Amino acid sequence: MVTCPVCDGSIDVDDDDVDEGDTLSCDECGADLRVVGTDPVELESAEEEEEEAEEDEDYVEDEEEEEEDEDWK
Repeated sequence: MVTCPVCDGSIDVDDDDVDEGDTLSCDECGADLRVVGTDPVELESAEEEEEEAEEDEDYVEDEEEEEEDEDWK
């Protein structure tokens, strides 16, 4: 059994059937979870990683827009 990092619900996971990087869903809250460790099994919210990636993309886009603005001057 592993605890969902989002809702603290119990998730039945067979340690031998998961690898790092696998994704699971919590039956209680429906959160998408990513396996980040296998001995013992550790989970993190896959949605957090997506949000971080979106923030990184926004940062790069903002920098590119600033460079374009400077080119026009």
